[in-house]
Amino acid sequence: MSTIDYLASARRTFDIEISALQALKDSLGAAFTEAVQRLLACRGRVVVTGIGKSGHIGRKIAATFASTGTPAFFMHAAEALHGDLGMITADDLIIAISYSGTAQELITILNIAQRIDTPFIAITGHPQSELARNATVHLDVHVEKEACPLNLAPTASTTATLVLGDALAVACLQAKGFTEQDFARSHPGGALGRRLLTFVRDVMRQGQDLPIVPLGTLIPDALTEMSAKGMGMTIVVDAQNHPVGIFTDGDLRRIIAKEGNVRHISVETGMTRHPKHVAADDLATKAAALMDNLRINQLLVLDENGAVIGALHMHDLLAAKVI
Repeated sequence: MSTIDYLASARRTFDIEISALQALKDSLGAAFTEAVQRLLACRGRVVVTGIGKSGHIGRKIAATFASTGTPAFFMHAAEALHGDLGMITADDLIIAISYSGTAQELITILNIAQRIDTPFIAITGHPQSELARNATVHLDVHVEKEACPLNLAPTASTTATLVLGDALAVACLQAKGFTEQDFARSHPGGALGRRLLTFVRDVMRQGQDLPIVPLGTLIPDALTEMSAKGMGMTIVVDAQNHPVGIFTDGDLRRIIAKEGNVRHISVETGMTRHPKHVAADDLATKAAALMDNLRINQLLVLDENGAVIGALHMHDLLAAKVI
Protein backbone atom coordinates (compact mmCIF):
# COMPACT_ATOMS: atom_id res chain seq x y z
CA MET A 1 0.00 0.00 0.00
CA SER A 2 1.18 3.51 -0.74
CA THR A 3 1.03 6.40 1.74
CA ILE A 4 -2.13 7.60 0.03
CA ASP A 5 -3.69 4.16 0.54
CA TYR A 6 -2.89 4.29 4.26
CA LEU A 7 -4.59 7.65 4.53
CA ALA A 8 -7.56 6.42 2.56
CA SER A 9 -7.87 3.45 4.93
CA ALA A 10 -7.72 5.74 7.95
CA ARG A 11 -10.36 8.06 6.54
CA ARG A 12 -12.61 5.09 5.77
CA THR A 13 -12.29 3.96 9.39
CA PHE A 14 -13.15 7.44 10.62
CA ASP A 15 -16.14 7.67 8.30
CA ILE A 16 -17.55 4.31 9.37
CA GLU A 17 -17.14 5.00 13.06
CA ILE A 18 -18.53 8.53 12.81
CA SER A 19 -21.57 7.13 10.97
CA ALA A 20 -22.02 4.54 13.71
CA LEU A 21 -21.95 7.23 16.37
CA GLN A 22 -24.42 9.41 14.48
CA ALA A 23 -26.81 6.47 14.14
CA LEU A 24 -26.47 5.70 17.85
CA LYS A 25 -27.13 9.35 18.72
CA ASP A 26 -30.28 9.37 16.58
CA SER A 27 -31.57 6.15 18.16
CA LEU A 28 -31.31 7.24 21.80
CA GLY A 29 -34.65 7.23 23.56
CA ALA A 30 -36.61 6.05 26.58
CA ALA A 31 -34.26 3.17 27.36
CA PHE A 32 -31.33 5.57 27.83
CA THR A 33 -33.42 7.77 30.13
CA GLU A 34 -34.44 4.76 32.20
CA ALA A 35 -30.84 3.59 32.42
CA VAL A 36 -29.75 6.97 33.78
CA GLN A 37 -32.62 6.98 36.29
CA ARG A 38 -31.60 3.50 37.45
CA LEU A 39 -28.00 4.64 37.83
CA LEU A 40 -29.02 7.68 39.87
CA ALA A 41 -31.23 5.53 42.11
CA CYS A 42 -28.47 2.99 42.77
CA ARG A 43 -27.67 2.91 46.51
CA GLY A 44 -24.60 0.74 46.07
CA ARG A 45 -22.04 0.61 43.29
CA VAL A 46 -22.19 0.23 39.55
CA VAL A 47 -20.61 -3.07 38.54
CA VAL A 48 -19.49 -3.08 34.91
CA THR A 49 -18.74 -6.46 33.42
CA GLY A 50 -17.74 -7.94 30.09
CA ILE A 51 -15.26 -10.25 28.43
CA GLY A 52 -12.81 -9.86 25.55
CA LYS A 53 -12.88 -6.50 23.77
CA SER A 54 -16.13 -5.66 25.55
CA GLY A 55 -14.30 -6.18 28.83
CA HIS A 56 -11.63 -3.67 27.87
CA ILE A 57 -14.32 -1.12 27.03
CA GLY A 58 -16.15 -1.93 30.26
CA ARG A 59 -13.06 -1.33 32.34
CA LYS A 60 -12.75 2.19 30.91
CA ILE A 61 -16.46 2.91 31.41
CA ALA A 62 -16.22 1.85 35.06
CA ALA A 63 -13.22 4.14 35.54
CA THR A 64 -15.13 7.05 34.00
CA PHE A 65 -18.10 6.49 36.31
CA ALA A 66 -15.84 6.28 39.36
CA SER A 67 -14.01 9.50 38.53
CA THR A 68 -17.19 11.48 37.88
CA GLY A 69 -19.14 10.84 41.05
CA THR A 70 -20.77 7.44 40.42
CA PRO A 71 -19.04 4.74 42.52
CA ALA A 72 -18.18 1.90 40.16
CA PHE A 73 -15.77 -0.94 39.52
CA PHE A 74 -15.07 -3.45 36.76
CA MET A 75 -15.68 -7.16 37.29
CA HIS A 76 -14.24 -9.55 34.69
CA ALA A 77 -17.03 -11.85 33.54
CA ALA A 78 -14.91 -15.00 33.71
CA GLU A 79 -13.61 -14.21 37.20
CA ALA A 80 -17.18 -13.49 38.31
CA LEU A 81 -18.04 -17.17 37.88
CA HIS A 82 -15.17 -18.18 40.14
CA GLY A 83 -15.88 -16.11 43.22
CA ASP A 84 -16.08 -12.47 42.19
CA LEU A 85 -19.89 -12.60 42.10
CA GLY A 86 -19.59 -12.24 45.85
CA MET A 87 -18.79 -8.57 45.21
CA ILE A 88 -22.37 -7.90 44.09
CA THR A 89 -25.24 -6.95 46.41
CA ALA A 90 -28.90 -6.15 45.88
CA ASP A 91 -28.05 -2.45 46.31
CA ASP A 92 -25.72 -2.51 43.30
CA LEU A 93 -26.46 -2.15 39.60
CA ILE A 94 -24.86 -4.23 36.87
CA ILE A 95 -23.93 -3.00 33.40
CA ALA A 96 -23.10 -5.98 31.19
CA ILE A 97 -21.52 -5.49 27.76
CA SER A 98 -21.72 -8.09 24.99
CA TYR A 99 -22.23 -7.07 21.39
CA SER A 100 -23.67 -10.46 20.46
CA GLY A 101 -25.75 -10.63 23.63
CA THR A 102 -24.95 -14.32 23.87
CA ALA A 103 -21.84 -14.43 26.07
CA GLN A 104 -22.58 -17.34 28.40
CA GLU A 105 -20.67 -15.79 31.30
CA LEU A 106 -22.89 -12.71 31.21
CA ILE A 107 -26.06 -14.77 30.96
CA THR A 108 -25.02 -16.62 34.10
CA ILE A 109 -24.39 -13.28 35.83
CA LEU A 110 -27.83 -12.12 34.66
CA ASN A 111 -29.46 -15.17 36.26
CA ILE A 112 -27.69 -14.49 39.56
CA ALA A 113 -28.65 -10.80 39.43
CA GLN A 114 -32.31 -11.72 38.95
CA ARG A 115 -32.20 -14.00 42.01
CA ILE A 116 -30.96 -11.21 44.28
CA ASP A 117 -33.04 -8.51 42.55
CA THR A 118 -30.06 -6.48 41.32
CA PRO A 119 -30.95 -4.19 38.37
CA PHE A 120 -29.24 -5.31 35.16
CA ILE A 121 -28.47 -3.01 32.22
CA ALA A 122 -27.40 -4.88 29.09
CA ILE A 123 -25.50 -3.16 26.28
CA THR A 124 -25.66 -5.29 23.13
CA GLY A 125 -25.95 -4.93 19.38
CA HIS A 126 -28.78 -7.48 19.12
CA PRO A 127 -32.11 -6.53 20.74
CA GLN A 128 -33.46 -10.07 20.33
CA SER A 129 -30.55 -11.73 22.09
CA GLU A 130 -31.08 -13.56 25.38
CA LEU A 131 -29.17 -10.91 27.32
CA ALA A 132 -31.17 -8.05 25.79
CA ARG A 133 -34.57 -9.67 26.24
CA ASN A 134 -34.07 -10.51 29.91
CA ALA A 135 -32.26 -7.38 31.12
CA THR A 136 -33.92 -4.74 33.28
CA VAL A 137 -32.91 -2.19 30.64
CA HIS A 138 -31.42 -2.86 27.21
CA LEU A 139 -29.28 -0.29 25.37
CA ASP A 140 -28.84 -1.06 21.70
CA VAL A 141 -25.41 -0.29 20.16
CA HIS A 142 -26.03 -2.03 16.85
CA VAL A 143 -23.78 -0.83 14.00
CA GLU A 144 -24.32 -1.42 10.32
CA LYS A 145 -20.73 -2.56 9.85
CA GLU A 146 -17.39 -2.63 11.57
CA ALA A 147 -14.51 -0.54 10.33
CA CYS A 148 -12.58 -3.79 9.89
CA PRO A 149 -12.65 -4.61 6.14
CA LEU A 150 -13.56 -8.20 7.06
CA ASN A 151 -16.41 -6.88 9.24
CA LEU A 152 -15.09 -9.07 12.03
CA ALA A 153 -12.83 -7.17 14.44
CA PRO A 154 -14.83 -5.06 16.96
CA THR A 155 -14.10 -1.48 15.91
CA ALA A 156 -17.18 0.66 15.22
CA SER A 157 -19.15 -1.36 17.78
CA THR A 158 -16.60 -0.87 20.56
CA THR A 159 -16.37 2.84 19.76
CA ALA A 160 -20.16 3.13 19.96
CA THR A 161 -20.18 1.28 23.30
CA LEU A 162 -17.44 3.47 24.73
CA VAL A 163 -19.26 6.67 23.75
CA LEU A 164 -22.53 5.33 25.13
CA GLY A 165 -20.76 4.69 28.43
CA ASP A 166 -19.42 8.24 28.42
CA ALA A 167 -22.93 9.54 27.73
CA LEU A 168 -24.31 7.63 30.73
CA ALA A 169 -21.54 8.89 33.02
CA VAL A 170 -21.89 12.50 31.90
CA ALA A 171 -25.68 12.45 32.26
CA CYS A 172 -25.24 11.20 35.84
CA LEU A 173 -22.53 13.80 36.48
CA GLN A 174 -24.81 16.62 35.38
CA ALA A 175 -27.80 15.29 37.32
CA LYS A 176 -25.73 15.15 40.52
CA GLY A 177 -24.31 18.65 40.08
CA PHE A 178 -20.76 17.27 40.05
CA THR A 179 -18.24 20.14 40.21
CA GLU A 180 -14.58 20.78 39.45
CA GLN A 181 -13.87 20.46 43.17
CA ASP A 182 -15.57 17.05 43.25
CA PHE A 183 -13.51 15.97 40.26
CA ALA A 184 -10.32 17.18 41.92
CA ARG A 185 -11.05 15.11 45.03
CA SER A 186 -11.13 12.02 42.82
CA HIS A 187 -7.88 13.06 41.11
CA PRO A 188 -5.63 14.44 43.87
CA GLY A 189 -2.51 13.32 42.05
CA GLY A 190 -3.42 14.94 38.75
CA ALA A 191 -2.84 18.47 37.52
CA LEU A 192 -6.44 19.54 38.16
CA GLY A 193 -6.34 18.09 41.66
CA ARG A 194 -3.21 20.03 42.50
CA ARG A 195 -4.70 23.25 41.15
CA LEU A 196 -7.95 22.92 43.07
CA LEU A 197 -6.78 21.27 46.27
CA THR A 198 -3.47 23.03 46.98
CA PHE A 199 -3.72 26.11 49.18
CA VAL A 200 -1.13 28.75 49.98
CA ARG A 201 -0.76 27.31 53.50
CA ASP A 202 0.32 23.99 51.95
CA VAL A 203 3.34 25.43 50.15
CA MET A 204 4.29 28.65 51.93
CA ARG A 205 7.51 29.03 53.89
CA GLN A 206 7.07 29.80 57.55
CA GLY A 207 8.74 29.73 60.95
CA GLN A 208 12.51 29.42 60.85
CA ASP A 209 12.48 29.29 57.04
CA LEU A 210 11.07 32.80 56.80
CA PRO A 211 13.54 35.66 56.11
CA ILE A 212 12.59 38.51 58.46
CA VAL A 213 14.45 41.55 59.79
CA PRO A 214 13.18 44.47 61.90
CA LEU A 215 13.17 48.09 60.84
CA GLY A 216 16.56 49.69 61.26
CA THR A 217 18.53 46.59 60.21
CA LEU A 218 21.68 47.48 58.29
CA ILE A 219 21.89 46.18 54.75
CA PRO A 220 24.87 43.82 55.43
CA ASP A 221 22.84 42.14 58.19
CA ALA A 222 19.82 41.93 55.93
CA LEU A 223 21.98 40.26 53.27
CA THR A 224 23.03 37.63 55.80
CA GLU A 225 19.39 36.82 56.48
CA MET A 226 18.60 36.74 52.76
CA SER A 227 21.48 34.36 52.05
CA ALA A 228 20.52 32.05 54.91
CA LYS A 229 16.88 31.70 53.82
CA GLY A 230 17.33 31.57 50.04
CA MET A 231 14.27 33.51 48.92
CA GLY A 232 16.07 36.37 47.20
CA MET A 233 14.54 38.82 49.67
CA THR A 234 13.88 39.53 53.32
CA ILE A 235 10.73 40.86 54.92
CA VAL A 236 11.05 44.08 56.91
CA VAL A 237 8.62 44.21 59.84
CA ASP A 238 7.66 46.68 62.56
CA ALA A 239 7.34 45.93 66.26
CA GLN A 240 3.88 44.35 65.71
CA ASN A 241 5.26 41.94 63.06
CA HIS A 242 3.43 43.86 60.35
CA PRO A 243 5.31 44.11 57.06
CA VAL A 244 6.44 47.56 56.07
CA GLY A 245 8.35 46.37 53.04
CA ILE A 246 10.60 43.75 51.49
CA PHE A 247 14.23 44.11 50.56
CA THR A 248 15.11 42.14 47.43
CA ASP A 249 18.14 41.39 45.29
CA GLY A 250 16.88 44.03 42.88
CA ASP A 251 16.61 46.61 45.65
CA LEU A 252 20.22 45.85 46.61
CA ARG A 253 21.48 46.43 43.05
CA ARG A 254 19.58 49.70 42.78
CA ILE A 255 20.84 51.14 46.07
CA ILE A 256 24.44 50.12 45.32
CA ALA A 257 24.18 51.88 41.96
CA LYS A 258 22.88 54.98 43.72
CA GLU A 259 24.88 55.06 46.95
CA GLY A 260 27.97 52.94 46.31
CA ASN A 261 28.92 52.03 49.89
CA VAL A 262 25.87 50.56 51.67
CA ARG A 263 27.56 49.23 54.83
CA HIS A 264 25.97 51.83 57.08
CA ILE A 265 22.59 52.16 55.34
CA SER A 266 19.46 50.50 56.78
CA VAL A 267 17.09 48.40 54.68
CA GLU A 268 14.19 50.86 54.80
CA THR A 269 16.26 53.26 52.69
CA GLY A 270 16.04 50.96 49.67
CA MET A 271 13.25 48.49 50.41
CA THR A 272 10.12 48.01 48.32
CA ARG A 273 7.18 49.34 50.32
CA HIS A 274 3.63 47.97 50.35
CA PRO A 275 4.60 44.41 49.34
CA LYS A 276 1.95 42.27 47.67
CA HIS A 277 0.38 39.56 49.76
CA VAL A 278 -2.16 36.73 49.84
CA ALA A 279 -3.98 34.82 52.60
CA ALA A 280 -3.03 31.34 53.76
CA ASP A 281 -6.48 30.01 52.75
CA ASP A 282 -6.20 31.28 49.18
CA LEU A 283 -5.66 28.71 46.46
CA ALA A 284 -2.05 28.42 45.40
CA THR A 285 -3.21 29.05 41.84
CA LYS A 286 -4.40 32.51 42.91
CA ALA A 287 -0.92 33.29 44.22
CA ALA A 288 0.63 32.00 40.99
CA ALA A 289 -1.67 34.17 38.88
CA LEU A 290 -0.89 37.24 40.99
CA MET A 291 2.86 36.69 40.63
CA ASP A 292 2.50 36.21 36.91
CA ASN A 293 0.37 39.35 36.44
CA LEU A 294 2.69 41.53 38.53
CA ARG A 295 5.87 39.88 37.20
CA ILE A 296 7.21 39.24 40.69
CA ASN A 297 8.78 36.18 42.26
CA GLN A 298 7.77 36.55 45.91
CA LEU A 299 4.56 37.10 47.86
CA LEU A 300 3.93 37.58 51.56
CA VAL A 301 1.27 35.63 53.43
CA LEU A 302 -0.60 37.64 56.08
CA ASP A 303 -3.15 36.68 58.73
CA GLU A 304 -6.46 38.47 59.26
CA ASN A 305 -4.70 41.08 61.40
CA GLY A 306 -2.12 41.88 58.76
CA ALA A 307 0.76 40.11 60.52
CA VAL A 308 3.28 38.05 58.56
CA ILE A 309 2.78 34.30 58.84
CA GLY A 310 4.55 33.12 55.70
CA ALA A 311 5.97 33.85 52.28
CA LEU A 312 5.93 32.26 48.85
CA HIS A 313 8.52 32.10 46.10
CA MET A 314 7.67 31.17 42.52
CA HIS A 315 9.98 28.18 42.94
CA ASP A 316 7.73 26.86 45.73
CA LEU A 317 4.79 26.76 43.34
CA LEU A 318 6.86 25.10 40.66
CA ALA A 319 8.10 22.47 43.13
CA ALA A 320 4.50 21.74 44.18
CA LYS A 321 3.56 21.40 40.47
CA VAL A 322 0.84 24.00 40.86
CA ILE A 323 2.18 25.70 37.74
